[in-house]
Amino acid sequence: MKVLYGIQGTGNGHVARAYDVVPSLKRHCDLDVMISGTQSEVKLPFEINYQHRGITFYYNRKGGLDYGKTVLQNLNPKAYREIIQFPVKQYDLVISDFEPVSAWAARIHKVPSICLGHQASFLSPKTPRPPKRDPLGEWILTHYAPTDKAVGFHFERYDDFVFTPVVRGDVRKLEPSDQGHYTVYLPAFDEKVLIQYLRQIPEAEWQVFSKFSKEPSHKDNVIVHPVDNAAFMKSFAGARGMLTGAGFETPAETLYLGKKLFTVPIKGQYEQYCNAAGLEKLGVPVLWKVQDNFVELLRKWVNEGKPKQVDYPDHLDEVIDWMFAELV
Repeated sequence: MKVLYGIQGTGNGHVARAYDVVPSLKRHCDLDVMISGTQSEVKLPFEINYQHRGITFYYNRKGGLDYGKTVLQNLNPKAYREIIQFPVKQYDLVISDFEPVSAWAARIHKVPSICLGHQASFLSPKTPRPPKRDPLGEWILTHYAPTDKAVGFHFERYDDFVFTPVVRGDVRKLEPSDQGHYTVYLPAFDEKVLIQYLRQIPEAEWQVFSKFSKEPSHKDNVIVHPVDNAAFMKSFAGARGMLTGAGFETPAETLYLGKKLFTVPIKGQYEQYCNAAGLEKLGVPVLWKVQDNFVELLRKWVNEGKPKQVDYPDHLDEVIDWMFAELV
């Protein structure tokens, strides 16, 4: 069976998960890999057969989406030509990790398709949503990368086709310790904005990984690093806690390692609001809106917050086996 695996490249989480997903898929099929998007800093250790610009989200460096830039950059007709002209008919099946070019090409040319990833979990009404639902956000989760069937991952097993997270092998191999510092990964924030907040909590050392930073820097109790996987993993392994967005992979890995977790959803990104609702159910503190009480709440978490550990089994091969047995 000839299969295409499409990876969403607008962030690091999807690409990092592919480290483990690709070898597991190759046990069942002749696999080609494509990636679309330009926002990931993670490099994959295997051949990428197709690289596309796709549809990319941009941030405003203040914790939210840059709507103007996102719309303007994606109005380029090249993205639509990529879908129409993609040679999808040579494949028996498309597996999309919320990747729009492969998913839409399969839909238009009637090639069977499966969504394999976190976003697939939102096709279940049982998956947590925030107190205020966003109709546009719900529409995007359903139509951004539409497929025929779905295999989802989330913080808990909310439905029959929703499984617990894929924790990367590199994270499972870590030997976690508590060296006293806090690791920070908030990709929608400029490091200058973060430093303004974090300097107000001098009793903690903050190791910030910023996609906007090109060189390391040090300001009082805040150390800023450019995004680098090896440096991040070292910081993460020794961290007392993680301050991050309400994405999926990083919070899940933090829970798996049993470290303290504080989340700040990206403003305007509905999927992160949904994730935040799931994390709150697990007892994780969520700052829904960055405002005057941010420093106060963060200081309380530093001084009083407790870690929560969740046992996520290494079940990826079993999930992939189930998918090929039940859905293909």
